[in-house]
Amino acid sequence: MKVDLYNQKGEQVSKVDLPAKIFDLAINQDLVHQAVVAQMANAREAIAHTKDRGERRGGGRKPWRQKGTGRARHGSIRSPIWRGGGITFGPTRERVFTKKINKKMKTKALFMALSSKVKDKEMILLDKLELAQGKTKQIVNIFNDLKSKVEKNLDKGLLIVLPQSDQKLFRAANNLPKVDVIRADSLNVVDVLKYKYLLMLQEAIKVIEKTYVK
Repeated sequence: MKVDLYNQKGEQVSKVDLPAKIFDLAINQDLVHQAVVAQMANAREAIAHTKDRGERRGGGRKPWRQKGTGRARHGSIRSPIWRGGGITFGPTRERVFTKKINKKMKTKALFMALSSKVKDKEMILLDKLELAQGKTKQIVNIFNDLKSKVEKNLDKGLLIVLPQSDQKLFRAANNLPKVDVIRADSLNVVDVLKYKYLLMLQEAIKVIEKTYVK
């Protein structure tokens, strides 16, 4: 499976063979959906929390004696039926949203997402991406060169996949909307599908093979 290889000026350098086991898989929508739901659920935090009667302050003594007053019997002013009392069925931090998914299924869903980018011509392969300084203006100029040469509207969203950390690139892309930078060994199906286009460095393919292909 051959794709065009560009330099950061947008000029076509050569053609590169992509490994079929990563970039040429048939898409299984159900599996991809399951992987996305599991990843988003596992990242979810239980923030909303209401206090039950045991977490409310006060209510240590019985408000009045059990018999003889003519009023209903009560054991605590922090009962849920009292104003200022605990909440009976409110949300708590003990909720668990975790969903289990097998590692092989998660990896295969990632490869399917990458395959869909290649088949839809939404992946751009670069030989290298280097900045003299971590300036946003420099990376914007590179994107403008690429847009004019590869004829793709990168403003719709772009995920840059690097073989290793590059603080200059991270800093330069940090101020750009709809642009994110990720290392190849941290690649996941949600980030791949979140952005319209994938800008991948050639060396990142070897990192993906080493990390995910057993």
